Amino acid sequence: MYGKAFAPEYQGELGAALGVNSSYEEVLATASRAHADAGTTLERSRAALAVAEANRRLGRVAEAGDAWRESYRSARTAGDRGAMAWALWSGGTLARQCGSLPLARRLLTHAVALADGSGDRLAHGYSLAGLAETGRIQGDYAAVAELHEQLLAQGRERGEARHMVWAMSGIAQMHRNTGGYDKALELFEESARIAAEADDFRGRAWSLRGVADVLSVQGHTDRALALLSEAEAICRTMDLASALAYNHKMRANVFYRAGRYESARETYTLSLREFREMQEPRGVALSRLGLAKSRARLGRDRDETLAELGCLDTEFARIGLRHARDMVIAFRAELTAQSAPETPAPRCDATTLGSPAVPARS
Repeated sequence: MYGKAFAPEYQGELGAALGVNSSYEEVLATASRAHADAGTTLERSRAALAVAEANRRLGRVAEAGDAWRESYRSARTAGDRGAMAWALWSGGTLARQCGSLPLARRLLTHAVALADGSGDRLAHGYSLAGLAETGRIQGDYAAVAELHEQLLAQGRERGEARHMVWAMSGIAQMHRNTGGYDKALELFEESARIAAEADDFRGRAWSLRGVADVLSVQGHTDRALALLSEAEAICRTMDLASALAYNHKMRANVFYRAGRYESARETYTLSLREFREMQEPRGVALSRLGLAKSRARLGRDRDETLAELGCLDTEFARIGLRHARDMVIAFRAELTAQSAPETPAPRCDATTLGSPAVPARS
């Protein structure tokens, strides 16, 4: 059994004023007022944490970085290890979003240690979940698969629906990336159902994206697009900038798999612009890969495509995305099988690829 979803990152009086489905513009306005009215350093830390999370979800990277560091400094002044852990969790999550996965690991590892010492069970669980997600994004499934399962078991035991949805969709993603489509679909559909029953709209949007992905791979294009439209409506209602950009990238994936390359090119161009605006290098690079593949299908010069794939391979290696590099290698092999002349060494332009916006360490 599980209860309704809640948002433990909104603490103190903010916990009563805000919920898991509050729009992030609302969160930002409420938390900013609370920050201005804060009477203690701990209250300032809690308000700054909510400001950081709202800005991160809205794609405002610099503002999110300033806010989580302020939250950490205020928590340290207050001597509250739990609040310090939450601030580092926010910072680690932002670092992962910005493509700086080693920094994310460092910050989240410190957050786990602080939370463990503070007795804040939720901060500890969220920080462990952050570490698990970072490893999953890197493709290090052997290292984090068991941790995902443990966190799912904890979520079930404690009735924390939001955590269950997160862990279940993460496990589903690993099955999907390793070819276990039936199991992935089962888990994504269950996480979408749990999210709906728990009123976790954000979790449902991410889970629907996963369902659509697997259905698309299995050839169910129209059903996948319909689910992505449902998820997009949730993203727009809640001001989920990053989730909306990933939704658009997935829509482009669906078009590409269906052989609708012009629609794929247009939609990858949209997601690329969105990711660049929020300075999210992982999304930028993934959108560029899809765009390169779509353009190749539409007749782009083969050598130009191979040169861009070389640059993207370098970028995925820098970020540490194993699954994405595998996709580059597979498409490059497909192109080179056409037995054309050797391609010149690629010229990588960091500006075009989208240079990472890495928050400074606290």
